[in-house]
Amino acid sequence: MEFIKYIEINPSKRLGQPSIIGIRISVADVLNWLASGMSKEEIVYDFPKLSLESINACLFFAATREKQLGIAS
Repeated sequence: MEFIKYIEINPSKRLGQPSIIGIRISVADVLNWLASGMSKEEIVYDFPKLSLESINACLFFAATREKQLGIAS
């Protein structure tokens, strides 16, 4: 998946946190909602500017970043 289509890191937005392009929702926001038990569909319902693809991009971004840090095997 090419998460670059969905995620940007812009120092002038959300203090440089990785965020969804065009929306002031960070990758961390999405990951926290998923970790708290929300389904992808519930997140999209609550935040209609998000899509299932953008949520999957957040997951892929986090997995890729973790792998780069050497945490994942």
